[in-house]
Amino acid sequence: MTKKTDKLPDFEKSLEELEGLVEQLESGDLSLDESLKQFKRGVELTRHCQGVLEKAQQTVEQLLEVDDESSAVPLESRD
Repeated sequence: MTKKTDKLPDFEKSLEELEGLVEQLESGDLSLDESLKQFKRGVELTRHCQGVLEKAQQTVEQLLEVDDESSAVPLESRD
């Protein structure tokens, strides 16, 4: 089995792969088995992209909270 980092590329590549999967599924040219595999991969990519976006949103919200003392902490130490 491959490592999780191998399965889920960065956000932009994940989104690009997801768009390609949607095109393949919409074409109707795939077998049922292949369609299910592609759908499963699409769900994984969607969840990955949602996680990345949620983390980015949290970071932006923290940076915009002027009165929040934790905003003075470097981003690297927040994890």
